[in-house]
Amino acid sequence: MGNPVVHFEVIGSDAQALQSFYKEAFDWQIEEAIANYAMAHPGGEGGINGGIGAAMGEGGAGHVTFYVEVPDLEAALSKIEGLGGSTVMEPSEVPEGPTIAMFADPEGHLVGLLKADS
Repeated sequence: MGNPVVHFEVIGSDAQALQSFYKEAFDWQIEEAIANYAMAHPGGEGGINGGIGAAMGEGGAGHVTFYVEVPDLEAALSKIEGLGGSTVMEPSEVPEGPTIAMFADPEGHLVGLLKADS
């Protein structure tokens, strides 16, 4: 079993401006999900959906990241830490959504994990 990239995020200081930018630049369908966060549906064969929203907390740092689907979040985080990465966000359930976690690779790049359906 592989571990596919299943989601992407673009997070910044102005969610509305970012959503408009990507909608206009690539003709993506943007659908409001929760406050300051919308789902982006790029369409096209083989494309993945993502999210565009505001950084957490005032003045929060923006980032672009991707999410990798894994069968066991805790096991993946343990392996990642053994390889020099670090856990940034412990496994957490998204309201009405999947369970996710985040880590930083050895150079500090933020990457997400998404728990595969059982």
